[in-house]
Amino acid sequence: MIQKLKLYERHLRNTDGVVDYELRHVERLEESLRRGDGIMLAPNHSRYADPLVLGWLAKRAKTHVFAMASWHLFNMGKFNAFSIQKMGAFSVFREGLDKQSIETAIGILDEARRPLVLFAEGATFRANDRLQPLLEGASLIARTAARRREKHSQGRVVIHPVAIKYVFQGDIYEWADRSLTAIEQRLTWEPNSDLPLRKRITRVADGLLALKEVQYLGCPQTGSVIQRQDQLTQALLRQVESKWKTNSVEGGDVGSVLNRVKAMRLRMFPELINDSTAADRKAEIRNDLRALELAQQLASFPVGYLNEPPVTVTRVLETLENVEEAVFGTTSWPGPLKAIVEVGEAIVVPAERAPRQQQDPLILELSQNLQGMLDNLATEPRLLAAED
Repeated sequence: MIQKLKLYERHLRNTDGVVDYELRHVERLEESLRRGDGIMLAPNHSRYADPLVLGWLAKRAKTHVFAMASWHLFNMGKFNAFSIQKMGAFSVFREGLDKQSIETAIGILDEARRPLVLFAEGATFRANDRLQPLLEGASLIARTAARRREKHSQGRVVIHPVAIKYVFQGDIYEWADRSLTAIEQRLTWEPNSDLPLRKRITRVADGLLALKEVQYLGCPQTGSVIQRQDQLTQALLRQVESKWKTNSVEGGDVGSVLNRVKAMRLRMFPELINDSTAADRKAEIRNDLRALELAQQLASFPVGYLNEPPVTVTRVLETLENVEEAVFGTTSWPGPLKAIVEVGEAIVVPAERAPRQQQDPLILELSQNLQGMLDNLATEPRLLAAED
């Protein structure tokens, strides 16, 4: 009923600003469906709208999908949990090893009941042109299912990279001026409407960064905005890691902010949800979680995003949404947006286990294919005028 009546379209329009869409190379998914393959759809994840946008793809391909969804989405009200489940999602606890969810995902691919949607970046990063490092869990699930299918001569498991690209269709100058004016007023500044757009954004970002440096480090720091952004991110992580006696190695990747945050959250959540934990202790844990959230937020501001070509109006929108979220805790209506959904060629999943102590070739191929698709889609939005 949800698919036939397009009930997701109203939410996409009113909440996420997505008013139009275009589907490309759906025939690639249809071919895998005809073959009876176990199918994993692996999209990039730049917006909260991504799962619902895939509803258009599923409808065109005449299929339903299952999807792994973060457990916290099922704790945002009974109706929300009911609706998500009825659209094919099941909960996964991303902060730990959720064996039940992993087994469910493997079973879906093994039995080829429906395509399985898995966002391999592990979190939403509002930087549509940049793919974050993919988590190894996608390979573990796909390879295990491939071994089971091979053992019973049931056919193959494939991964389709799916590139989701958003194109802002409105007047970016009007949208940005409204957004920046609200942010500047929150900072008790006079609006700087006479400045070129990128310079105005940089000035606001610099001011916000200085405020966070005072809050967490005691005073504004020196260096470029990029250097200060990284310094604050690392300082936040080290402060919390020292309190919880964890380190980046436990996260699995020394250089990955997301993995370090995940390792610390794994330590925090059991104590936070324990009824016997004192109220003041829970307040302290929540403060640490807010520091981790800021570190992850800082890391999601891609270096050079508004300096390296192609600088599009969609990049301006995404940057300002990140700033709005940092200031107000939410974003204004981002529309009108058009979603382009492109299905990549099927990657046949090997039944062998991933090689140890080196990058998984399957994850590498998926990452390269998906980033290549995003690169090709990067110039779909309008370019920002050079003087701005």
